[in-house]
Amino acid sequence: MSSLSRELVFLILQFLDEEKFKETVHKLEQESGFFFNMKYFEDEVHNGNWDEVEKYLSGFTKVDDNRYSMKIFFEIRKQKYLEALDKHDRSKAVEILVKDLKVFATFNEELFKEITQLLTLENFRENEQLSKYGDTKSARAIMLVELKKLIEANPLFRDKLQFPHLKNSRLRTLINQSLNWQHQLCKNPRPNPDIKTLFVDHSCGQPNGARAPSPANNPLLGSLPKAGGFPPLGAHGPFQPTPAPVPTPLAGWMSNPSTVTHPAVSGGGAIGLGAPSIPAALKHPRTPPSNPSVDYTPGEADHVSKRTRPMGISDEVNLPVNVLPVTFPGHSHSQAFNAPEDLPKTVTRTLNQESSPMSMDFHPVQQTLLLVGTNVGDIALWDVGSRERLVLRNFTFWDLSPCPVPLKAALVKDPAVSVNRVNWSPDGSLFGVAYSKHIVQIYSYHGGDEVRQHLEIDAHVGGVNDLAFSHPNKQLCVITCGDDKTIKVWDAATGAKQYIFEGHEAPVYSVCPHHKENIQFIFSTALDGKIKAWLYDNLGSRVDYDAPGRWCTTMAYSADGTRLFSCGTSKDGDSYIVEWNESEGAVRRQYQGFRKRSLGVVQFDTTKNRFLAAGDDFSIKFWDMDNVQLLTSIDADGGLPASPRIRFNKDGSLMAVSANENGIKILANSDGMRLLRTFENLSYDASRASEAPKPAINPISAAVAATSAGLADRGTSLVAIPGMNGDARILADVKPRIMEESNDKPKIWKLTEISEPSQCRTLRLSENMRATKISRLIFTNSGNAILALASNAIHLLWKWQRNDRNSTGKATASMPPQLWQPSSGILMTNDVSDTNPEEAVCCFALSKNDSYVMSASGGKISLFNMMTFKTMATFMPPPPAATFLAFHPQDNNIIAIGMDDSSIQIYNVRVDEVKSKLKGHSKKVTGLAFSHVLNVLVSSGADAQLCVWSSDGWEKQKNRFLQIPPGRTPTALSDTRVQFHQDQIRFLVVHETQLAIFETTKLECVKQWVPRESAAPISHATFSCDSQLVYACFLDATVCVFSASNLSLRCRINPSAYLPASVSSPSVHPLVIASHPQEANQFALGLSDGGVHVFEPLESEGKWGTTPPVENGSTSSVPATPSVGASGSEQAQR
Repeated sequence: MSSLSRELVFLILQFLDEEKFKETVHKLEQESGFFFNMKYFEDEVHNGNWDEVEKYLSGFTKVDDNRYSMKIFFEIRKQKYLEALDKHDRSKAVEILVKDLKVFATFNEELFKEITQLLTLENFRENEQLSKYGDTKSARAIMLVELKKLIEANPLFRDKLQFPHLKNSRLRTLINQSLNWQHQLCKNPRPNPDIKTLFVDHSCGQPNGARAPSPANNPLLGSLPKAGGFPPLGAHGPFQPTPAPVPTPLAGWMSNPSTVTHPAVSGGGAIGLGAPSIPAALKHPRTPPSNPSVDYTPGEADHVSKRTRPMGISDEVNLPVNVLPVTFPGHSHSQAFNAPEDLPKTVTRTLNQESSPMSMDFHPVQQTLLLVGTNVGDIALWDVGSRERLVLRNFTFWDLSPCPVPLKAALVKDPAVSVNRVNWSPDGSLFGVAYSKHIVQIYSYHGGDEVRQHLEIDAHVGGVNDLAFSHPNKQLCVITCGDDKTIKVWDAATGAKQYIFEGHEAPVYSVCPHHKENIQFIFSTALDGKIKAWLYDNLGSRVDYDAPGRWCTTMAYSADGTRLFSCGTSKDGDSYIVEWNESEGAVRRQYQGFRKRSLGVVQFDTTKNRFLAAGDDFSIKFWDMDNVQLLTSIDADGGLPASPRIRFNKDGSLMAVSANENGIKILANSDGMRLLRTFENLSYDASRASEAPKPAINPISAAVAATSAGLADRGTSLVAIPGMNGDARILADVKPRIMEESNDKPKIWKLTEISEPSQCRTLRLSENMRATKISRLIFTNSGNAILALASNAIHLLWKWQRNDRNSTGKATASMPPQLWQPSSGILMTNDVSDTNPEEAVCCFALSKNDSYVMSASGGKISLFNMMTFKTMATFMPPPPAATFLAFHPQDNNIIAIGMDDSSIQIYNVRVDEVKSKLKGHSKKVTGLAFSHVLNVLVSSGADAQLCVWSSDGWEKQKNRFLQIPPGRTPTALSDTRVQFHQDQIRFLVVHETQLAIFETTKLECVKQWVPRESAAPISHATFSCDSQLVYACFLDATVCVFSASNLSLRCRINPSAYLPASVSSPSVHPLVIASHPQEANQFALGLSDGGVHVFEPLESEGKWGTTPPVENGSTSSVPATPSVGASGSEQAQR
């Protein structure tokens, strides 16, 4: 192949990459063998797509080409083999051995035999050479480092690892130059040529033909840089700059933020620098060709124009487009398949909201929490797993005093207030409510049932129709739109107005903020059917499209942000869902299957980058994003309104659907049902009772009843809730309650006291060796074993067996486990220093796959194989001695080590090297916890100090000392422990004087519990696996269970429930507590006498007590509560 042909391949590769033809790009890379895409190769290796990895490599080399190639293929196949063994898939491993690895036997027979022998081992890590094999993710990463070295050293890859440096859209530029040259040769050149095809040479028509389109409507207009050395076309250039600012396709206005036009370059009118214009077809859609034999119609603009554009002015011809909705036979799949099983189609819950749901949104992190806004202004927060309504708030003004005149007039005219939109912020720490009268209210959410008022904004004159959160300039903002035809942007922290966008000529119906690379923008739709786009610069709208239906339209991107959809209903009831080609402002495809005349405004949602769903014709309809034909529809067991409102949770496993009679149905797929099953034991046995269909009632009566109920509920008790700035506002609130109890009479709450062994399930684990006390305790990640570290440096491992009584093999208090040891009889025993081991600080950390444990007891740190108990390595001899260990969440080879000299060392096990040394504490480090969401490490020490460190550069971000309660004097070296909440944003702090919940980014205490002065100190505490409970143990042997959301005591377990009467509780007490990784109501205690106890509530109870109600009429932020501990103490909420 000639060098020019080779260069043409590179141009085609660039074009395909810009057009997002990802599979085709890599296929051409492989078939041509000109460019080895290392990034793509890395991604496929990380994802374990081994067939694709070898197929891609085959375009560049074969197994027996050279020793480098042989080593590359061997490492890949070996990794594939080990992963099959790790999954205990013996048949797959044998297949890989015979088909893939046997080829290497001729080169190294001994190695092949050794690989074969791994089949005989229960765990291949028993092989000494593989004992340090971690989890799959880290093993792939380690292998990839070696593969990259081999590829770079392999002569067959020389000159194939670097893509040539090309300007953006180089192939388009060449075509553009060709078109300009062809236009120069025209006998009758027109000022604005209408070029409709690339298949034949361009030639302008006769001068007496149809009038050329005006520059403002010319579909060819594009913003093109002047090409060096390219002859100018003067006044006859086909691509004249526009004389005034005009709307542009998305790619154009993103590349050219300013709407200010520039004069044409002198003598170079063909290549103008003016603002690009919108194609004529956007305003006047053309009827598409109807020839069914053509695979790709002109509307399939993604085959000739960019889906996303790079930054900078694009070098391109804007080719003709068509916005009339059309179908694309070339893209349609066979219709003979069934609906995919991963769609949530099974009705699992029916909730009664008491007024009609208008808007719903699932929490982005805790995916069983559903936020609901209703037609009478109520907002509610449901835990759909336990069927518990955690929060109900009726609409009321917070502090708008005096009431603005326009709002007062609107309320006099019509006092009814409805919720138009509820929406969570991206991290779930805030949620916003847009009302039908002027107002937006922003709440802060602190877990469980704790919701606080944050901001109230008089946002628009008339209704606030939509609300969304966005992050322009790395600052969280609230975006609103309303009946006053404006879009406004507010600072989410202060409520200050930052931008106001004016330009719509009708009430603005919806907003859709998004970003491409580093460009932030907002789409908006109005009731006249106009779609506009705005940058955060107050310079006006960048585009002006007509939405199909030209009335109520909402827009949404796919989860990965690459595909844009809109759903709209016309005034005549015709509904449309379409996918947009952002580059051209054209409809790429229109989905079919709606009712002829919809009986309401259709709502839609997207999920999994694959499916669309809409509520229409008393059902829910689903489409595959790549197929215009209806995929399936379901009626959710009936009882749906004509146009039900729908909402997926983040992973698409659950869907909330509004139902008749103020109902909400929760639909689930198999993953969703598993998610909900974990919460089954939180609901009462009567929970199904309310799901029975209610008797039919007159709709008008129902509406009146709903309104009356809404008004009646407003007479609820007043509660003081601390505001974000420390102010305690009085607001109406409703106690958290289970849905099924909503009609019951009020019940007197009583603390659940457990004093007898018969009141709970408890089991003391047997031990056959003397352990003076249990210093550390943890359940394995699989949930089928407990690992303890005793003060004499010996580890104890109890494993539960799968049998008829325990079909899951998980840990349980109902059946005793086996104290496990390998056949060799060895023990996992830590290295100890010369000092008394009983005085040493013990610590350990377990790898994510339970394969090995890192541990120390005052001496060197030891790495043990959990299958063989063999010591794999020892390192870092004292001084200083390790006092706490934590694995990095993304890399098991990185550990954070707290030291008794107050430092924290970031250590890479694989290379045996300390990467960083962090200094900030003044006494020994006693706690470490990583957040993979915030990318931080939180540390705590015996100095009662908390520090937050960036896990990217390891610099200290914040620090704060715990406030020791008055009258409490902690011991000289009192430990402070930290543990992250499931949301990875808040964390639990445990100190002998208090429990506290801190918010990480501000390092502020949002909740605190302090025992009474005379009470026993706290010895340890931990979150339950779902972070809904906190288990705490005390030095008087009492165990307390708290609701994590507000640290309110719900259950107390007295020593008499688990210690024999002959044992004195002060002398025997729990030192550590651990929670089960899957069972939220199971925990274990490690005692000072060497015992380990497992606790579960009675099966008839299902949980540890109930949440206490908020005290009626209380205006104090420290309500009175039952005492804690044998000596008595009280809860203090701060």
